[in-house]
Amino acid sequence: MNQDGLEAHHVGATPDQPRSAADVESLVFRASKNEERAWAELVGLYSRRVYALARSRLRDQHLAEEITQAVFVTVFQYLRSGKYESSGRFEPWLFRIAMNRIRDHIRRTSRRPTHTRETSSLTAEDRPADGVADGFERLREAVLSLPDSDQEIISLRHQAGLEFKAIAEMLDEPVGTLLARHHRALAKLRKALSPEPVHENTA
Repeated sequence: MNQDGLEAHHVGATPDQPRSAADVESLVFRASKNEERAWAELVGLYSRRVYALARSRLRDQHLAEEITQAVFVTVFQYLRSGKYESSGRFEPWLFRIAMNRIRDHIRRTSRRPTHTRETSSLTAEDRPADGVADGFERLREAVLSLPDSDQEIISLRHQAGLEFKAIAEMLDEPVGTLLARHHRALAKLRKALSPEPVHENTA
């Protein structure tokens, strides 16, 4: 399979059911041997999650698609060249590549994507129903109000769907530390979403 063939397995590929680490490594091995079906399954397993992570961090649908495509081009190049050396740890390796791409973009632009860009890029499928739109916007604004490190761990856990063990391997931090960070980030998010207390005028 050549790189042009990546376009056939885009972000919209249907993800398979969750696989064990051994099953994933089998797919990786077969994909490295240029087996088209194995590559399609591998992309199907992870493309939506990589896309969700990129979109949650960059707030732009089209940019998230570009980042997702670039991530899988990099993965394909590593597998075909024999440079892949993370046997048994494909998932954290894949998302480390994704996060590096995302961080590089944020550093290059030196600014966070705005709420306006994300709103304008929502598709009909993604746009929330009128009844939940206000809550959707409040949640988005609350997440954006958090420090970048908190946004990152929330995105990795809840958009990319990574287990804490995989995040720990990816960020090279103890699981306990990540659990504490995640707990604090959620506490900040709950506080940001809480209505302001009403102070009675006792004068």
